[in-house]
Amino acid sequence: MIVIRWLMSLLFIIQMYLMMAVVGLLFLPWALFSSRGARTACRFYARWVITSARLLCGLRTEIRGEVPQGEVLVAAKHQSFFDILVIFAALPKAKFIMKRELIYAPVLGQYALRLGCIPVDRGKRGAAVAKMKADVEKGLAEPGQLVIYPQGTRVAPGVVMPYKAGIGLLYQQLEQPCVPVATNIGLFWPKRGILRRPGLAVVEFLPPIAPGKSVSEVMKRLETEIESNSNRLMAEAGFVSAPPQA
Repeated sequence: MIVIRWLMSLLFIIQMYLMMAVVGLLFLPWALFSSRGARTACRFYARWVITSARLLCGLRTEIRGEVPQGEVLVAAKHQSFFDILVIFAALPKAKFIMKRELIYAPVLGQYALRLGCIPVDRGKRGAAVAKMKADVEKGLAEPGQLVIYPQGTRVAPGVVMPYKAGIGLLYQQLEQPCVPVATNIGLFWPKRGILRRPGLAVVEFLPPIAPGKSVSEVMKRLETEIESNSNRLMAEAGFVSAPPQA
């Protein structure tokens, strides 16, 4: 059975990346002249991956909680590439804080910029946060939900990693509600490796945090709510202990 799952996972990954190229090229003329074209392409691709993961790997998805519709900051747990797609498919107009290296990725990078995503050089720390705040300010004319991963990278289930100050500073700057997001997706789609496990991958939008709180208060609340609810979702899926770190 494990060999079959591994082969089906490999098939899934191959077709996923082939489809990225196909969709990217087919929609490129529209996407170059319209952010709507880029968003339509990315939404189609996200839904394709979600559907093919269910059909080929037995990996189902579920959205819980009230999906934000207006101008909000979304602070999400990040465990794998899959949670990006699930969140993007759920939100009406998502744009992401992303690492700068991704803008040079074929297809993916150019589409991300057309969506209004904000690239950040994570190696420059303070300077990166300052530039991110400036870029976000420029991008406020483009309405939507700004998604940021407070830990700054994918974090495997059970691994403890601190939350970065950028989320608190953006919350203070934007003066918008901040919606925490929990997930258990990393149990089924790991940060590394080929195997995609069957099961129910959940993304849960938690109650929003109103604007006006201090940076330290909102950061503490985000970490508590995201981590505790992600742990709850993972426990529901049978997670009992952290896997060994690579």
